Amino acid sequence: MLTKTPQDSWSEFLEFIHARCSATEYENWFASIRLLEGNGEEICLEVPNIFVQEYLLENYKKDLCAFLPVKHTGEPAVFFSIAQSSRKKTTTASSVVAEPVEQQAQTNDLKLNAFYTFNNFIEGPANQFVKSAAMGVANRPGKSYNPLFIHGGVGLGKTHLLHAIGHHICEHQKKLRIHCITTEGFINDLVDNLRNKSIDKMKRFYRSLDVLLVDDIQFLQNRLNFEEEFCNTFESLINQGKQIVIVSDKPPGQLKLSERLIARMEWGLVAHLGVPDLETRVAILQHKAEQKGFRLPNKIAFFIAEHIYHNVRQLEGAVNRLGAYCRLMGQEMTEEMVQTSLSELFQFSPQKKISVDNILSSVSTIFEVRVSDLRGPSRIKGIAFARQVAMYLAKELINDSLMRLSSSFGGKTHSTLLHSWKKISGQVEKDEKLRRQIDMARRNLEA
Repeated sequence: MLTKTPQDSWSEFLEFIHARCSATEYENWFASIRLLEGNGEEICLEVPNIFVQEYLLENYKKDLCAFLPVKHTGEPAVFFSIAQSSRKKTTTASSVVAEPVEQQAQTNDLKLNAFYTFNNFIEGPANQFVKSAAMGVANRPGKSYNPLFIHGGVGLGKTHLLHAIGHHICEHQKKLRIHCITTEGFINDLVDNLRNKSIDKMKRFYRSLDVLLVDDIQFLQNRLNFEEEFCNTFESLINQGKQIVIVSDKPPGQLKLSERLIARMEWGLVAHLGVPDLETRVAILQHKAEQKGFRLPNKIAFFIAEHIYHNVRQLEGAVNRLGAYCRLMGQEMTEEMVQTSLSELFQFSPQKKISVDNILSSVSTIFEVRVSDLRGPSRIKGIAFARQVAMYLAKELINDSLMRLSSSFGGKTHSTLLHSWKKISGQVEKDEKLRRQIDMARRNLEA
């Protein structure tokens, strides 16, 4: 009877993985692994670095157990050997500092979206502070707010501001070395250089920058080794007085990162990018329409802005779809035509009966918090306030007892709900922004 050799088992594992992951992932994580030795009870794999070993065990442990020997504990009977680096140290000190950095700079051209400039960014009450901070950094890199940490919901313009900073510095301070990269790009860059045994070259490149722009830092969560390298790069640049700008969907304190990195990101200025108000959304719509070569009447712009309210990208998508619909169908713009062509984008779902779930969903969207947080015990200021607004709406819109309504908010008491209703009732009379947010939630729920 024929039995599989360790090499056969390993080859079958690689074939299985190759069919289930992208070519880039396979090349980054699996192509460099080599089977050193093995038998029916255990095998030894050679990996280029500790990152590959941890990635394999964290993400593919079950698959390893399915193809390779398993310990009595249920863990894969796999041992790892880190490949020894055979770095040549024949270059002189001058070539180490100058030559590799110059070569690396040539292969990392600055890639910025041509449309993401300060001139194309529509300013309003919700983003005025953040834009001012971004312009301050762009005018005086390393001397205004360092680091600058911008956070906010999806599609509100975080990446736009990040690229706008890059464009402004390139135009006005051409001698500065700038690099704009996503966190995923940083991770892939690190993996490639580890595999090619050129990690020192990468470190020299990043530490020689004058401005580092990093998008989507939330993707660094739960990746401890990559986080450590990023943190080291961060500290090196900050200590040199170089500018760092970081973008995230959450503030530093809500990210699952080390206290060390969170503390460093909170060193400078943390700026929140809020949901644009109605007038700002109208201005965005008309600006986008003008860029597309047609005029959007005020009445139509307000109608769209009242129904698409938490994502600037969706506003742009609405303009694109509306322009195409008018050209192809040869129709004039009316509310009925807009309703027909953009109904899929409008952010409401007709309900026969308003429920607490509907209210929580609407409030979570407008105030950028999670429904689970609204139901939970969190006392974070923004979450607690949004919860009070939801309680206010529940009492206003649902004809039910306070006991039953309050129980829908994670077991809160009816006195808590009544207190929230009284507080918001008093505040809405003198807070114009809150009144608009509640009106928006009502329109969404009652549509």
